[in-house]
Amino acid sequence: MTNQRPSQTGISASEREEPEEPEPAVQTVYLVRHCRAASSGGPDAPLAEEGERQARALARWFTDRGVRVRRVVSSPLTRAVQSATPLARWAGVPVETDERLRERILSATAVPDWRGPTAASFADPDLCLPGGESGRQAADRALAVLEEALKQAKASGHGRGALVLVTHGQPLAQLLGRFDPAFGFDQWLALTNPDLYRLRFAAGEAPRPERVWQT
Repeated sequence: MTNQRPSQTGISASEREEPEEPEPAVQTVYLVRHCRAASSGGPDAPLAEEGERQARALARWFTDRGVRVRRVVSSPLTRAVQSATPLARWAGVPVETDERLRERILSATAVPDWRGPTAASFADPDLCLPGGESGRQAADRALAVLEEALKQAKASGHGRGALVLVTHGQPLAQLLGRFDPAFGFDQWLALTNPDLYRLRFAAGEAPRPERVWQT
């Protein structure tokens, strides 16, 4: 019996969820909700000190499992870019930014009771408050980033390595709802900072979101 030395996150080599060399015909995408942001700093707040630790732990999640990362694409907001940076640095790739991964704007003005309108927007994806964005629009733009990245991977000959998209709670939840209709308002509320879902795209198979983050 061989000895197995646990990593910093307690994962041994035998517990890795993905092989070093995934099948090139299977495209793996990881969807990340950013780490915990500072309570002050406005819409573009940086990560809190706890969030910085979480970003390093997020990178370790991939390294401990030997997941090869080929691209990291992030919302341009500071908290998302900072969440992506440790992973990108380890993978030796840049953090690419895409405006379409930004957080959803529910309304142009403050909404005191945000739960009601947000729940309604999950029930009716076309519901749009004044100056805001519907759930369908948020999902459409995030899905466009994902689909374009998959096409680019196919055009390049299915290069090995996973795609990582770093975004925010609303676009993530709305996007997951495209692959799992049961993913709605309650599931959005249950998301953590950070959170991590995996999608595997294989010919002839519909991908199913897998929550793989361990708190």
